[in-house]
Amino acid sequence: MDVQNPPKTNPIFSYYKNVFFLFLLLSSNLLTLLISTTFSSYYNPNPNSQHPAAAVAAADPPPDLPPEFVAFTAPQKLPFGFNHNFGSDQILPPVGSHCAAFAADLRSYMSYEVNGSCPDDEVLAQKLLLRGCEPLPRRRCRPAAPAHYAEPRPLPESLWTTPPDNSVVWTAYTCKNYTCLINRRQEQKGFDDCKDCFDLNGRERSRWTAVAQSNLDFSIDEVLAAAAPGTIRIGLDIGGGTATFAVRMRERNVTVVTTSMNLNGPFSSFIAGRGVVPLYLSISQRLPFFDNTVDIVHSMHVLSGWVPARLLHFAMFDIYRVVRPGGLFWLDHFFSGGGEMAEVHAPLIESVGWKKVKWEFGKKLDRGAHLNEVYLSALLQKPIDNSW
Repeated sequence: MDVQNPPKTNPIFSYYKNVFFLFLLLSSNLLTLLISTTFSSYYNPNPNSQHPAAAVAAADPPPDLPPEFVAFTAPQKLPFGFNHNFGSDQILPPVGSHCAAFAADLRSYMSYEVNGSCPDDEVLAQKLLLRGCEPLPRRRCRPAAPAHYAEPRPLPESLWTTPPDNSVVWTAYTCKNYTCLINRRQEQKGFDDCKDCFDLNGRERSRWTAVAQSNLDFSIDEVLAAAAPGTIRIGLDIGGGTATFAVRMRERNVTVVTTSMNLNGPFSSFIAGRGVVPLYLSISQRLPFFDNTVDIVHSMHVLSGWVPARLLHFAMFDIYRVVRPGGLFWLDHFFSGGGEMAEVHAPLIESVGWKKVKWEFGKKLDRGAHLNEVYLSALLQKPIDNSW
């Protein structure tokens, strides 16, 4: 081929080539418009518009969404009304899309210098999580750490020793040291979650091991005796405070992971400081375990009548899902109103399909007998055969 005199391009070929590229350009723009319109109809970032989950709940379920999906993701009204931890009178169960419903908070949470330091925004992160933005989006920044971090004490000393104050970033909390948290039961008015459980020399020291004060108080050794020796090896404690249950089980060679929220206290840091494992998630999230794998699940107070009944029903079946056949579910001091216990909560728990090992009722009097509140403590076992 003569490089200096290349062949001339056919003008008809050039015309059709230009028409073809114009067609491709128009097609791609139309396709982009279609995708963006469809996406925005499901994920409206306008914070002043109606919450997408609320719109689903208000209207008839879309025909292409399964009714059980709509039932789970729709807002669930809190039985006792507005809750300051949630900043709402409802719970929004997470399936990821709820992040887009709080565009202003999400924008603040995701604004940072890539490869730099994260904002000091633990309160905002937990606010998003409790509002249904769970799991939280990953970020490409480094979270703050204590300026003069103190390494944890060695095991087994750490199990019953208050961690050092400089193992925590305190900016998100009312108290700025563990002494304040230990003394807040006497010095602070109002409610704080697990108000006395940072005091490891107080009531925590005898939990689940002391002589029972009522039929509602089961001991750990009593519960472990309900299964074949040595078969309770791994477990989960839902909303386990400062993880004393996990510590007691560790002393019996059982590994327990504790779920927690940092509700005006560094629960996760305290749990880790004791030498057991914290898991940071709310009661709304699907448990991060495979089916039929956990030997025991325990929950004290957290799963109770304050949870919307439908959400509670989903949670109970999720616990049943992860417990292995022959495994145990210890529902410890579940509370609700007397009428609701008989008419709603006890039948709901029974409907899941557990075998009853222990099933005990008692009066809850700490807020006054006039409220007619009732406790249920139950030790339940997943059937070995026909557990599906």
